Amino acid sequence: MTPHPNRITLTTPSWFRHRVAALPECISSPEDRMRLVLEFARTNVEHDTGGPFAAGVFEIGTGRVVAFGVNRVVPSGCSSAHAEIMALSLAQKRLGTYDLGRRDLPPHELVINWRPCAMCFGAVLWSGIRCLSIAGSGQELEELTGFDEGPIHPGWKSELARRGIEMQEGVLREEAVDLFRWFRSSGRLVYNARQG
Repeated sequence: MTPHPNRITLTTPSWFRHRVAALPECISSPEDRMRLVLEFARTNVEHDTGGPFAAGVFEIGTGRVVAFGVNRVVPSGCSSAHAEIMALSLAQKRLGTYDLGRRDLPPHELVINWRPCAMCFGAVLWSGIRCLSIAGSGQELEELTGFDEGPIHPGWKSELARRGIEMQEGVLREEAVDLFRWFRSSGRLVYNARQG
């Protein structure tokens, strides 16, 4: 029998490390931030290192790049290794705190290429970010790709506002939908547990 594990390690792919090292220190426009997130999502699929999802954490005022993450569910064998979890965790590790909204830190934004799934929505709420930027929030992701995003509460947007998290929606929406169409046509694995 396998002994009980006492440690979890999630890693980024090798291509990712080289790409992050080449990023500019700051990315000022919301479109440029999303464009980069979409690039990371596509590259993740092209290298067969995860699903078509990526996320970035930025300082709101300066656009300073804090951390990026890509989906690593299949390569890591961990269903919670979504891009948002990876990006938020790496940002928290880099800044040395579980609370990205700490008063002595500048406010932070999470940029992702679609509305967070049920699990990642909770992570967004508890991360301390002050802004969530998404390409879209409709059914296109599930319809085009087959991924099961889980039961999102119908009041999810008002819950963000209630907790002081600003939301920007529709940033490069068509480009994100095109990415999902491309993913579907690639024939790659859709990894829903028990197929949703």
